[in-house]
Amino acid sequence: MPSKSPTFPGPLTARGAVLAVLLSDEDQTGTEPLRGRVTLAAIVRTLKRKYNWPIETSSFPSNGADGRATWATVYSLPPAVVTRALNAGGRDWLKSRSSARRAPPREFE
Repeated sequence: MPSKSPTFPGPLTARGAVLAVLLSDEDQTGTEPLRGRVTLAAIVRTLKRKYNWPIETSSFPSNGADGRATWATVYSLPPAVVTRALNAGGRDWLKSRSSARRAPPREFE
């Protein structure tokens, strides 16, 4: 069965924010906190299952802020996927995120 092509979520959603980080070519040391009760792992799972993004996951042992042993997880997209996505509308999608965030709020009439 052929795999489905990845699709882009809404640009101003939490899914969109996470995908924008994954498509970025810069190192990400953090991002604006996700509001609500959804976890990053749940968003990544949705991006993989609903939006068909082949996100890779790697976990490794780490230390928590309080010194206890824990696991850290890194999410990434293969470079070839990023290149294809950017060439298939991803650059425009990223620009739409930027312009939508800068737009003034609309007033109700």
